[in-house]
Amino acid sequence: MPNPSQRNSRKPNIVLLGVDSLVADHMSCYGYLRHTTPHIDKFAESGVLFEKTYSPHIPTTSAYASMLTGLDAFSTQVVALRHRGGLREEITTLPELLRGEGYSSTCVGFTGNPSSRGFDKYLEYPSWGSWNQGRSPKAQELNKVTIPEIDRLAKQDNPFFLFIRHMDPHAPYLPPAPYERMFYHGDECDPKNRSMDPVMEFKPFCDFFASWMPPGITDKDYVIAQYDGAIAYMDACIQSIFIALESNGIMDDTIVILNGDHGETLYDHECWFDHHGLYDVTLHVPLIIRYPSRIPAGIRIEGYNQHKDLVPTILDLAGIKTKIDFDGQSLIAMVDGTVSSFESEFYITECTWMRKHGWRTPQWKLILALEPDFHFKPPVELYNLVEDPGENHNLANQYPDVVSLLKKRMRSWIRRRVGETGKRNPILTQGDWHGHKGIGAFKSSQQAYDIMHIGDPDQAATLQSRSR
Repeated sequence: MPNPSQRNSRKPNIVLLGVDSLVADHMSCYGYLRHTTPHIDKFAESGVLFEKTYSPHIPTTSAYASMLTGLDAFSTQVVALRHRGGLREEITTLPELLRGEGYSSTCVGFTGNPSSRGFDKYLEYPSWGSWNQGRSPKAQELNKVTIPEIDRLAKQDNPFFLFIRHMDPHAPYLPPAPYERMFYHGDECDPKNRSMDPVMEFKPFCDFFASWMPPGITDKDYVIAQYDGAIAYMDACIQSIFIALESNGIMDDTIVILNGDHGETLYDHECWFDHHGLYDVTLHVPLIIRYPSRIPAGIRIEGYNQHKDLVPTILDLAGIKTKIDFDGQSLIAMVDGTVSSFESEFYITECTWMRKHGWRTPQWKLILALEPDFHFKPPVELYNLVEDPGENHNLANQYPDVVSLLKKRMRSWIRRRVGETGKRNPILTQGDWHGHKGIGAFKSSQQAYDIMHIGDPDQAATLQSRSR
């Protein structure tokens, strides 16, 4: 183990906990009514919590491309879940950059993704499951490989970067006892409850749901309670990560970050228990940073920020300078009070099971379909986020002038980014983004509904972890 004088002279360690499918609003430190994250809440009290962090490019593949490069989708050219090929060679990932600063790096649970390029070591753990396999202790399986790695890294003389991808809030939601009934008391198969009827009748996902939900499930609240239980279980296991850092005497010498790649649509907007749709349940993610020598304890930041700001923030905290022209900027400016917020209106994209883009301001959300989707949603959606934060009332037909104004702002921003990068808008260049060769853009919602399908957890795992 390095002695104190060595630690004081070297750069800080960096631990990034990336949590897949974590809705910020389902964490107690973000105001959720259920006490789902007591350990993370305590962690947040010793650092800074950002209240308005957004994932503008949905889903996982595009989100982590920004989180690990400091660039937006125009620069990375990554917008689709099924991104073809690796990350562009001229892009430097965070582990590649840190290697030049003397860091070693380990990646846990993210092998095969384009944005995972550049780590020195890759570790995997069982991060999926099904009803037949039983309850799924994802976070404990992660700890089994991660905690020994922390012990190993802590003995090094050089600093380390450890990236950990948690999967507990990602479907299948199968938390072990006692978490599976921590937030539910009742009969999940009550025949008088019909709330799961539309979920199980949704052809594209019904086989996947049947593979991990209880046979005969009727109550949507049970499934939501499983999601919350999975968060609470993960929270308890994350505490073991913190204890491992403390036991090795390196917690305060380490920049520790918890960030979500995107949220989750539970029973919202008919995007059942998945993370597609450009609604705020998917866009709004948690971001908490602890580093006592630079970050004051117990601070909550109200300003807007995005995934592209993470890498510049990490480098700022670590005292590392680079000539890379990031699209994001360091959040320390907000922590120090130099600025109150970064961009409060921004471009949003999704290319998972639907292909859409839009524009979000503090008051308005505009969503434009680039082709018909399998939910048969209207091609234009407009929501007043102040009066309707749940985005339940589409006002596109009532306020065509607002739609026109937001389109103009969005297109102006797109033209600027095309000019700055010399590259086309990647959401427009995806071809067979859905994985069905030769079909191209869907011509109708019925076609999309009939073709798009996820059958079982193995298929889902392959799609998520090997999305190239």
